Amino acid sequence: MKGATMVSSKITKLLKEAKPQIIDLRFVDPLGVWQHASVPIGELGGVLEDGVGFDGSSIKGFQQIYDSDLILRVDSETAHIDPFYTVPTLVFIADVFDPEKNDRYTRDPRFVAEKAERHVRRSGIAEVSFWGPEAEFFVFSHLSYTTDPQHMSYQIDSPEAAWKIGENNGTPNLGYKIPTKGGYFPVPPFDTLQDMRSEIVGHLTKWGARVEMHHHEVATAGQCEIDMRFDSLRNMADKLLMYKYIVRNTARKYGLTATFMPKPLFGDNGSGMHVHNSLWRGNKNLFYGEKSYAELSQLALYYIGGILTHVESLLAFCAPTTNSYRRLVPHFEAPVNIAFSKRNRSAIIRVPMYYSGREFAKTKRIEFRAPDPTANPYFAFSAILMAGLDGVKRKLDPVKLGYGPLDKNIWELTGDEAKKIKSVPGSLTDSLNALKKDHVYLLGDSVFTEDILDMWVDLKEAEIKEVALRPTPYEFYLYSGV
Repeated sequence: MKGATMVSSKITKLLKEAKPQIIDLRFVDPLGVWQHASVPIGELGGVLEDGVGFDGSSIKGFQQIYDSDLILRVDSETAHIDPFYTVPTLVFIADVFDPEKNDRYTRDPRFVAEKAERHVRRSGIAEVSFWGPEAEFFVFSHLSYTTDPQHMSYQIDSPEAAWKIGENNGTPNLGYKIPTKGGYFPVPPFDTLQDMRSEIVGHLTKWGARVEMHHHEVATAGQCEIDMRFDSLRNMADKLLMYKYIVRNTARKYGLTATFMPKPLFGDNGSGMHVHNSLWRGNKNLFYGEKSYAELSQLALYYIGGILTHVESLLAFCAPTTNSYRRLVPHFEAPVNIAFSKRNRSAIIRVPMYYSGREFAKTKRIEFRAPDPTANPYFAFSAILMAGLDGVKRKLDPVKLGYGPLDKNIWELTGDEAKKIKSVPGSLTDSLNALKKDHVYLLGDSVFTEDILDMWVDLKEAEIKEVALRPTPYEFYLYSGV
């Protein structure tokens, strides 16, 4: 119940047990970042009934200054006690409303996700889509940067880092460093982040996110992954924002800093967000097909065909930063090859084969490996869904379209065979240009609107221009003596 005058039993229980003094309202901006505002607990009735007004022109990608008023209205089902505040605080995720229309604000990413879920039901293809993102991240002991005109630099450090193996600064160096690409799955003392990850799991569990596994990831210098159990589209997008919040704040408690940048380290693996996805009707997994390639149904193949057909424009939402394309390069487990395959991590769509027999009917899904955790999940999941459904509607068979299956190491292909495999765009500019040309599939049932797409392109092209204006240290290496 949203904006209800009656306090739900869940909220009543939290009020009784935690005795919160503050209400914190959180909403997501177009870039996929949580913003928040707080009010005293005595205002709970008014918050539930009327919401809270705010200046939408101060949020990047929302309103202009001449029509800036927007309203936050809480989703009461999202109520939780924040584990990091000293003052007990009751947290709600809020939806953004347009006060003049007395309706949902069209640029609210959460609204886009809800429309995508509605579109699935209206399409008649399925009743629900399930999502399981694997958002990787780095945890550093030091991260500093400067962008002054006369001094541009960044500096990273980690007690696990391979570059510290020869360090001798007057204190004992005990070794136990993780080599480049050697971080999958070492035990302590090499892995120094086990307790921190376990604490994150505890917070996620209390906040309602079921966790399946956590571990150190491939890269040196503190790369980690924590996998949450699948959920419906909007709910999983909510959980991913919660996940990033908990990761960052738990790391800070340990005197560390977490980043979800796709490629903070040169020469080692970047952080991806492999997205597992399936369609269901009732208790039936529509992606399962008995005695077929990878036990995939024809519907699942069409869905794959839709994603691969639209993949270049999809990356405008799924790999939405200039840094994303420093990750999307060959030989760092990065999915640059536009193809599908079972068990194959060199293809952009992998069909996991962890289970056998009857378990396939429950677990059959696809894994889209191009996204990274800088993506706004409400936009990215919705866009992936719309591309897949377009493939189902148009019967885009990925086999007939030449996308595979390719059950071999695509990175090692040579000659004519390699030339047949298309690669992902090489830059954010290329992906945005693809989105400008190929976006009709996103507009079905008004899930996305031309206004949202224009806003997104404007935001991202502004970022590209700012990055392009600035020299980098490697340019000085190349050109200062020429």
